[in-house]
Amino acid sequence: MNPQDIKSALGSGLLSFPVTHFDASGRFNAESYQRHIAWLAGYDAPVLFAAGGTGEFFSLAPGEVPGIVAAAKQAAGKTAIVSGCGFGAEVGVEIARAAEKAGADGLLLLPHYLIDAPQEGLFALVKQICDAVGIGVMVYNRDNSVLQVDTLARLCDACPNLIGFKDGTGQIGLVRQITATMGDRLIYLGGMPTAELFAEAYLGAGFTTYSSAVFNFVPGLAVEFYKALRAGERATCERILKDFFYPFMDIRNRRKGYAVSAIKAGVRLQGFDAGPVRAPLADLTAEEEGLLAALIAPYKR
Repeated sequence: MNPQDIKSALGSGLLSFPVTHFDASGRFNAESYQRHIAWLAGYDAPVLFAAGGTGEFFSLAPGEVPGIVAAAKQAAGKTAIVSGCGFGAEVGVEIARAAEKAGADGLLLLPHYLIDAPQEGLFALVKQICDAVGIGVMVYNRDNSVLQVDTLARLCDACPNLIGFKDGTGQIGLVRQITATMGDRLIYLGGMPTAELFAEAYLGAGFTTYSSAVFNFVPGLAVEFYKALRAGERATCERILKDFFYPFMDIRNRRKGYAVSAIKAGVRLQGFDAGPVRAPLADLTAEEEGLLAALIAPYKR
């Protein structure tokens, strides 16, 4: 896809980040991953993100990313695939080019590693990634990588293939300023952990879509919530929040890193051999996995 094609696809429906499957030795399990991707591609998600945050990008070796992207592309059919990208400029450019060569339709630039950086440094990092590829690039405002409005505007002027902005800060004032300033120059994606909990607020700030982590294991429910949100069916949204998302939040909040670990547990409970999470994350306890199993029982495939 060219940058405008992936921009249109991103804005056309619900999005999700499949978990990365590992075998018992901790290596990428392409067979199980592709079965999972094929299942997800049967639902109404126009774009899936390979090796993204929920896909444990931070725990992958850079050389693993193109193989994961290629496996996703092969299994996804007509569903577009966006690859995670990140770290510093040198590693980021290497990953970006390899992902593009592997068939990625776009890139999501995840926050760089460890250190805070000035706006000029963030500008240089994003520009180097954009300049390295011909596919569309999205930036992810979160943690130690928060672009301010002026920096983002400069990047849009300098980088024709910068097509998307994802937010995980929860700073509604900032994101509303960005959507008001940049208008339709970018597509806007909600990116808070368990994004459904914040979807109504982000919709009011000009974000028409978001990435749903729970789509990994309850895709039908995730699509139902998204359609109700977009249709203004508030009673349906509140019912699903109370019946599923708030109890899920209670499990997710038990331990740091469970925003990823609980998703992977849900995938395993749906019958996919997704394997464990990699360090530094930790898997749910047996008790916690039992709570999750009870919660998703009505949605078993």
